Amino acid sequence: MGALESKGPWDEELNGSRAVPEVEEKRLKEKDELQDRGQWSNKVEFVLSVAGEIIGLGNVWRFPYLCYKNGGGAFFIPYLIFLFTCGIPVFLLETALGQYTSQGGITAWRKICPLFEGKSPVVRFLYISAAKQTVLFSHEKTGVGYASQVTESYLNIYYIVILAWALFYLFNSFTAVLPWASCNNPWNTDHCVDFLNSSMWENKTLPPNATSSVIEFWEKRALGITDGIHNLGTVRWELALCLLLAWIICYFCIWKGVKSTGKVVYFTATFPYVMLIVLLIRGVTLPGATEGIIFYLKPDVSRLADPQVWMDAGTQIFFSYAICQGCLTALGSYNKYHNNCYRDCFMLCFLNSATSFVAGFAIFSVLGFMAQEQGVPISEVAESGPGLAFIAYPKAVTLMPFSQLWSCLFFLMLIFLGLDSQFVCVESLVTAIVDLFPEIFRKKGRRELLILAIAVICYLLGLLLVTEGGMYIFQLFDYYGASGMCLLFLAIFEVICVGWVYGADRFYDNIEDMIGYRPWPLVKYCWLLFTPGVCLATFLFSLIRYTPLRYNNIYDYPQWGIALGWLMALSSMICIPLYVVFILLRTKGSLKQRLCQLTTPADDLPQPKKHLIGSSGQCEHSKQESQQPIKEMLIATEKETNF
Repeated sequence: MGALESKGPWDEELNGSRAVPEVEEKRLKEKDELQDRGQWSNKVEFVLSVAGEIIGLGNVWRFPYLCYKNGGGAFFIPYLIFLFTCGIPVFLLETALGQYTSQGGITAWRKICPLFEGKSPVVRFLYISAAKQTVLFSHEKTGVGYASQVTESYLNIYYIVILAWALFYLFNSFTAVLPWASCNNPWNTDHCVDFLNSSMWENKTLPPNATSSVIEFWEKRALGITDGIHNLGTVRWELALCLLLAWIICYFCIWKGVKSTGKVVYFTATFPYVMLIVLLIRGVTLPGATEGIIFYLKPDVSRLADPQVWMDAGTQIFFSYAICQGCLTALGSYNKYHNNCYRDCFMLCFLNSATSFVAGFAIFSVLGFMAQEQGVPISEVAESGPGLAFIAYPKAVTLMPFSQLWSCLFFLMLIFLGLDSQFVCVESLVTAIVDLFPEIFRKKGRRELLILAIAVICYLLGLLLVTEGGMYIFQLFDYYGASGMCLLFLAIFEVICVGWVYGADRFYDNIEDMIGYRPWPLVKYCWLLFTPGVCLATFLFSLIRYTPLRYNNIYDYPQWGIALGWLMALSSMICIPLYVVFILLRTKGSLKQRLCQLTTPADDLPQPKKHLIGSSGQCEHSKQESQQPIKEMLIATEKETNF
């Protein structure tokens, strides 16, 4: 012991060479070579990036349909309840967490609560000084963060396939006659019916097993769909090329990080609004538009007694606000520390919901026109999801003058709505990886190579979704991999982590330090009570009311297909309990010491100036037993909610 003390801690290796200072010098030199993490040039870039992420295809093809199906105007009651008790509180939580820690979707959670972390085999040496201890720190990783990144990875693979479909339809819109408007095509069957032949529709003289030319274009020409998931068939090379084009565009939108993303969103986030306004003006001037809008908004209060209505409202909030995907944390991490994220979050949430509401007018005015032209009830033409985008709306535009123009405008809007949601998701995943391994990826050219690797891997996996049976796999991703059930599960642990483990009051102090005032008190009580309670109730209800996936209400998936879907769902949810159990078993000390150590935030987090006190903390004793360094600690006041 005396020999070690005379030479300084860890100054000599076993062979007698003094290697640690040289290692530390090399490490500091490499650190100097790391590129800056980057920040938004101004607030507008942040606002447009978040708006581009949260305002996507779901605003156009999901919300209007859910509104009409679940009681019209009455649907706004559960929707607004979920908005204020779950949507806005979790939206603010994730955005403020990223801004406070300046870290991505994995390392941000590591900073505030190591209990939700696991440890990797990678260990790095940190040489402090001769007067202090030299310690071993594990490179820890976050269970909550990993769970969100797994969900985000699924989104990166399958969401961009929708852009490939939209690009395919856009290219097919540049024809003298829209190819889905008639049955005079090689892919049409004997059962095809030309819906432009109004006499056949009016006289109800449709043959048995009749199918619309629009449906046959979608299923026979675009998808070439097979009879089940067991028969994937071959790759649709046209869709594969469209998917490749979508990934190339996505890559160059984010390849320089926030420097390129912040500039691209000026166009990609605003252009869809121009298209939406144009389509809205065109829609409300069509005959039958009034009936469609009334059908969209006519309230049916009795529908509120159906629990499924509340379930739909909750899942719509989580889908449309990009909650629990890590995106908001990543985007917030590029903000300046004193940015008013509280005001930004409220503004963006209201903008998102208002966009969904207005999109309903644009969609149902056109559906009302189509129903009147064909002499059928609006309920027979109303669709959601891909059915609206690639069947109902293309069918409607063929009934308009200059149908090619309106088709191009509609699919351009879909492409740009989905594009910024896609590249922001990829940017979020890249941010998480770069922040996890900054010494590797924050060097010149490394980030671009990382994005390229992610794009290539996701493209190759995405080829499965553009095979002739790819739609069945797409439905598995959508129904299980990135389902509302998974997002609800993650939301429960997020609010428990911040509200109860890290401390709602402590996080309020952090937000006050960033923006200069304390947020609305209701948000804190949502983190503590309402949000976890509502999310847990909705999650349990979704399990109780679970029904196996069916494609088009006709095809029943085989048991192995359902099992594959559940494996995708559990792959994200299982991250959290596994990491909690793993790190509790691996950490040394009594249970109380482990909990104390694993619920103490990182010492290098910014602390509110008015709450800085002393130089000792609650868990100092347990840290000494775990051979943690003795250093000045900045701790919060008695308002902490901690173990």
